[in-house]
Amino acid sequence: MFIQIIQGRCTRQQELHEHLDKWRNELSSGAQGWLGGTYGFTDDDMFVGVVRFESREAAMSNSGRPEQDAWAARMMELFHGPVEFHDCDDVTLMMDGGSDDAGFVQVIRGRVDDVDRLKSMMTADTDSLHEMRPEILGGTLAIEPDGTFTETVAFTSEDAARQGEQLEPPPEVRSDLEYAMADAQFYDLHRPWFASR
Repeated sequence: MFIQIIQGRCTRQQELHEHLDKWRNELSSGAQGWLGGTYGFTDDDMFVGVVRFESREAAMSNSGRPEQDAWAARMMELFHGPVEFHDCDDVTLMMDGGSDDAGFVQVIRGRVDDVDRLKSMMTADTDSLHEMRPEILGGTLAIEPDGTFTETVAFTSEDAARQGEQLEPPPEVRSDLEYAMADAQFYDLHRPWFASR
């Protein structure tokens, strides 16, 4: 799997939402290898989009379509200031990658030196995690070559997520969390929306 993260400040939220819906309705059928996307805004108008393709080649092929160019140019006009794009070939899924039924999504961006430790944290003993935190529906972990990561975690609801955060994790899990989240930034998407093939 290949993931592209799109991030930028946008106060024209309804227009951007509608423009992304237009892509799904009018352009997605011609995007070979497109799997889906998770989108939302933070309270301070930061848009975060996490778009999934089968491969980098599929994503680049989509980017080369003339109709995609026109759509992307219009999308850029809706942002205020710079827009970041992060391309990730190194993708790990947790519990099948999440769900389009999520009521709350948290996106976490950070950087680590030991990516294997981070990956094992995402995949080790997911049965116990699901038992302890049933509100977690799944997630994705996308890692860039320099160790920068974007983790997307889908929850049933924000209330359930906040309650789950109060639970004390086992010591080894707490150690891994402290390592991964030491300098991380959290983006809470209170009203996420999704697109899938």
